[in-house]
Amino acid sequence: MYFTDRGLEELADRRGGEQVTLAWLADQLQAFVDQHPDFEVPIERLATWLARGGTDDVDDDEE
Repeated sequence: MYFTDRGLEELADRRGGEQVTLAWLADQLQAFVDQHPDFEVPIERLATWLARGGTDDVDDDEE
């Protein structure tokens, strides 16, 4: 088990029944980066990964 698994399990336990929008998630991630600027790069990578449907592939029109 990775250390992050505990945080993800807590998230699922506490808020797993809620429905959220991607806009809400983006706002929360931006607020997190505003408070913790050292995490800007990992959050950017996560957001890009999510935006691309869980892949690291670059769209053809972005190349």
